Amino acid sequence: MERKSMTVKEMASYLGVHRDTVYKMVRAGEIPHYRLRGKILFSPETVDAWIREQELQGR
Repeated sequence: MERKSMTVKEMASYLGVHRDTVYKMVRAGEIPHYRLRGKILFSPETVDAWIREQELQGR
């Protein structure tokens, strides 16, 4: 079975930033995420779409 979510650590590696940066982005509502039993998780497809949107907006 293929996993369909990424942890904060995996997301930090994926984006090339520190884990603290990912936590700050989550707190600020800057990156799409969801919580499952208190864990912060990310959908790779949703994050990829968010990245494309950021690129189009020139951020």
